[in-house]
Amino acid sequence: MKKFNITVNGTAYEVEVEELGGAVSAAPKAAAPAPKAAPAPAAAPAPAAAPAAAAPVAAGATVVSAPMPGKVMSVAVKAGDAVKAGDVLMILEAMKMQNEIMAPVDGTVSEVRISAGQNVNTGDPMIVL
Repeated sequence: MKKFNITVNGTAYEVEVEELGGAVSAAPKAAAPAPKAAPAPAAAPAPAAAPAAAAPVAAGATVVSAPMPGKVMSVAVKAGDAVKAGDVLMILEAMKMQNEIMAPVDGTVSEVRISAGQNVNTGDPMIVL
């Protein structure tokens, strides 16, 4: 047996690990019964339903997607607003930093798919211009 000290999330644990050598024992140990094999499932479970897909985007529209996972702190535009390239569309908080998400092109906001307080993942469509 070898003893190791392992720290997990700031809590120290002392563990013992048995080293198994290349030699195979002819007789099984009486103290440790062999585990029973789990029965095979009769049928594979059905996959979970995929989340509803967002409405399709019109041809030629520009989609502003989340560049990183985070929480939407505020949305500065609404559908119908005219924006110029570089205008701040929203504030996205990621890793304790507030990031301004700006319009990549001039245009009119046709759809806002997020709201303040919502969490987003990388690549999620947020605003359609």
